[in-house]
Amino acid sequence: MKIHCKYDELIPVENLRPYDKNRNNHPEEQIERLAKLLRYQGIRAPLVVTKTQGGVPIIAKGHGTLAAIKLNGWNKAPVVYQEFENEEQLYSYVQSDNAISAWSDLDFEAINIDLVDLGPDFDIDHLGIKDFVLDMSEKEEDQQESGSKKGKFKCPECGYEGKS
Repeated sequence: MKIHCKYDELIPVENLRPYDKNRNNHPEEQIERLAKLLRYQGIRAPLVVTKTQGGVPIIAKGHGTLAAIKLNGWNKAPVVYQEFENEEQLYSYVQSDNAISAWSDLDFEAINIDLVDLGPDFDIDHLGIKDFVLDMSEKEEDQQESGSKKGKFKCPECGYEGKS
């Protein structure tokens, strides 16, 4: 396990407890991809935990990361400790952290263009994008005709197809 972030402590995974009101669900496929990403990248952000009155570290951010760490067979996780004023603030933090990232949109057209520069050996699974497909056939034709790096892309979420 490679760790590339600052953290307060490495904690055995069996000592970490999920927040019982975390309403985010992580499908098995997502955890498998995240585990692969962690093997490739290492851990670049620690889990955020808070301690209960009993001193048990409760996860506020990083439930999926913990599941991926376990899937990789790693026995410790890096954590940072944060305190919350009350249960309402903890609840709000957990749900908002889960929800706010869903507001963003990836620019698949730009990613499609970027991938050409990364070379043929780049594993697109390392992008974490579900069902991403790169159509190199038209890219090769376009490059031969105009010397450009344009081609087709397909959004894996909505199915939109276009030219980059």
